[in-house]
Amino acid sequence: MPTPTGVVPGADRAERLGRELDALRAEILAARGADDARYIRTVIAVQRGCEAGGRAALAVSLLPPAWWAGTTLLAVAKTLENMELGHNILHGQWDWLGDPAIHSTTWEWDFVTPAEAWKRTHNHLHHTYTNVVGRDRDLGYTVLRMSPDQPWHPAHLLQPLFTALLAPVFEWGIALYDLEAEAVPRGAKSVRSLLGDVTGLVRKAARQAAKDYVLFPLLAGPSALPCLLGNLTANTARNIWAHTVIFCGHFPGDVQTFTEEQIDGETRGEWYLRQIQGSANIEGSPLLHVLSGNLSHQIEHHLFPDLPSNRYAELAPRVREICARHGLPYVTGPLWRQYASMWGRVLRNAVA
Repeated sequence: MPTPTGVVPGADRAERLGRELDALRAEILAARGADDARYIRTVIAVQRGCEAGGRAALAVSLLPPAWWAGTTLLAVAKTLENMELGHNILHGQWDWLGDPAIHSTTWEWDFVTPAEAWKRTHNHLHHTYTNVVGRDRDLGYTVLRMSPDQPWHPAHLLQPLFTALLAPVFEWGIALYDLEAEAVPRGAKSVRSLLGDVTGLVRKAARQAAKDYVLFPLLAGPSALPCLLGNLTANTARNIWAHTVIFCGHFPGDVQTFTEEQIDGETRGEWYLRQIQGSANIEGSPLLHVLSGNLSHQIEHHLFPDLPSNRYAELAPRVREICARHGLPYVTGPLWRQYASMWGRVLRNAVA
């Protein structure tokens, strides 16, 4: 069964929906305050504590219990930093605090791709043109075919393998993707601009590699090798988890795609409709939501990308009720189901 292409309901209904969601957004904006500030600062403190504990344990990781403890703590720290902190801070969710240490213009995350490059491809292109074939480069990341509206090439037969191989090196795949190198041959990006982006990536990657694979292993002395392996394992675990959450939020079989013609003259209400139809949620515990950066509430994130992530759990049942009243799909399910559905989509679209 082919992936469904999004169908936008009548304009009047879309605008009524838009007004409801605008009002919901305004309500949360007005309610932000001390509890939200306390939440993000608590997450930062927990993340830094996990990282410090993990680094300390890996410094004596010739002892196997210390290696397991250190690697686990460091993997949790990197996951929190990437998902609940980096991703959401770079969306500007916490700019309203006026704290230069927690601001989208100053935060540089523990990820290979430079923050500025990621904000351009993700915040602007992906969130503006979500699941629009030919406009949203995140729809397959330029190498995977995730919609029957995308042209098929024989290389797509290998996309199940590409998808599996991408997971453990996800941060490197995103870093290369953010270069937008494919735009150079068609004249959409200059060679000079590409070289500038490559230089920025090399500098960032060098700093990341030096920190995790040179500095801390050397500081560990006799535990240098297990420390290096612990850092590598923590990064790999973080990459696999980020890949899982992101693919399960965007590519389950019931998530719809759109053509460029469908968004011609798109209104605010129709944009909301596309975000609902083009995203999927993951059901789970509060711990899963925090470790996923609350991207388990992907629908709410796509509707309100600049609202504080800790508010998505509160918003989700209200958005779901609005969708039910308007007769709109609200794609949600446990992680295992969304993961299986995502793989079904990868396999279906691998063939013509």
